[in-house]
Amino acid sequence: MTRIVWFKRDLRIEDHGPLAEAAGQGSVIPLYVFEPDLWKQPDFSYRHYKFLKECLKELDESLNRRFGIKLLIRVGSVIEVFSELHATTPIESVWSHQETGNRWTYQRDKAVANWLQSRDIPWHERRQFGVVRRLTNRDGWSRQWNRLMTQPLICAPKQITGPQSKSDTLPEPGSLGLFAAPEETIQTGGRQAGLKLLESFLNERGEPYTKAMSSPVTAFENCSRLSTYISFGSLSIREIYHACKTRSDEIKSLPRGQKGKWPSALRSFSGRLRWHCHFMQKLEDEPRIEFENFHSAFEGIRPSEPDCSKLKAWQTGHTGFPMVDACMRALNTTGWINFRMRAMLMSFSSYHLWLDWRLPSLHLARMFTDYEPGIHYSQTQMQSGTTGINTVRAYNPIKQGLDHDPEGIFIRKWIPELADYNGKAIHQPWLTPEKLNSYPMPIVDEATARKAAVKKLYGARKNPGFRSEAEQIFKKHGSRRSSQREALRRPKASNKKDQEQKELSLNA
Repeated sequence: MTRIVWFKRDLRIEDHGPLAEAAGQGSVIPLYVFEPDLWKQPDFSYRHYKFLKECLKELDESLNRRFGIKLLIRVGSVIEVFSELHATTPIESVWSHQETGNRWTYQRDKAVANWLQSRDIPWHERRQFGVVRRLTNRDGWSRQWNRLMTQPLICAPKQITGPQSKSDTLPEPGSLGLFAAPEETIQTGGRQAGLKLLESFLNERGEPYTKAMSSPVTAFENCSRLSTYISFGSLSIREIYHACKTRSDEIKSLPRGQKGKWPSALRSFSGRLRWHCHFMQKLEDEPRIEFENFHSAFEGIRPSEPDCSKLKAWQTGHTGFPMVDACMRALNTTGWINFRMRAMLMSFSSYHLWLDWRLPSLHLARMFTDYEPGIHYSQTQMQSGTTGINTVRAYNPIKQGLDHDPEGIFIRKWIPELADYNGKAIHQPWLTPEKLNSYPMPIVDEATARKAAVKKLYGARKNPGFRSEAEQIFKKHGSRRSSQREALRRPKASNKKDQEQKELSLNA
């Protein structure tokens, strides 16, 4: 009899409760199942495959170096793999972390649970994030998050023993319909790369974080860039929380004049660790929001069939709005963009282009190397105005450019067609069309499209029964902050300070 430690999106040996517990009880098989059907889903892409492959390689090397045991990689469905292993080496129990993934993984986990139960094989699942299963409402959620994060880190096992088998070879990405984008330059996968980023952020890069995270000019350098490593589990969110707390305590002990901007930066970052789990909790509580509007009043408000020309222009960075296009081109190439610009991209597609959020959301899922379903779908709906409990955020892309790239540094980097423009003129190049160099004119009139969209969204909020349904959504999903209660009672545009406070996500 042996124990299976089923690695999913927790590709590390440190602060890994299931691995430590299972190894303490006897023979263990550390297993990763590569599921081709999962990788054929429309929210996955080559960049996810590449990052995963690098993480698996490093995890295998860590297990071999520390314990003289290899990571067993199998290709196929989890039930098929478990059946094969059970036939040769009876499975005593299965150990893993809980997962808040897309609908495909949710249905897979239910099928696996039924298969294990039918064979009297216990499945021990442990919490990896601050997500709470079978939660009835958000009251007290924050306290539960704090309790989990302040617990001591779980040390790697002292030893791991178990049977050894030869791993399968991963399928070629092309056979799964996964292909690299031209000039794609995404982050390197694996724990060591994540640890280096954590160290440099907390000790060097992160001091300007509070303000620098808003602009793509500074965000690539001054944001933590840890979100992908958290999504794949190369680092645990708890060990990041502990490292942040240790660094914060160090800063507090310094004389006043030596603290710099670090106290503000570390408070901001710590808050985003909490909001990472806050958003994941929404999908955990209501998996349907991957496909359905939070609030039913918004069903059918946008066309179900997209304007394909507008969708393609947005996807490729050819809308004629420089800040939108520069951000999309940067994202398509690097797999990352800062949170404020993510919000602007989604807002532009939903308001200015009046596209239903579902297809733009899938494109962003494929482009974000740090794609985390639990955060992604609640965020895309929030930025599309379909939650019923958040203020409408219809970003003016011209103003966003002027605020966060006033000299056009970021725009010129990603839109070489606009190299002839200087200063503020680059944010409205259509005013001097003779210098556009094949760059397109605006796809819509900015003010007209934005105002018409906002009017339709607020109009839907006046429908009978809207408020009672919104109250139920708030009870289940809402932050217990007074600002969101106010948005529920009286929808209105928020001021700049309030809006910045609401834009919280580890994607920063």
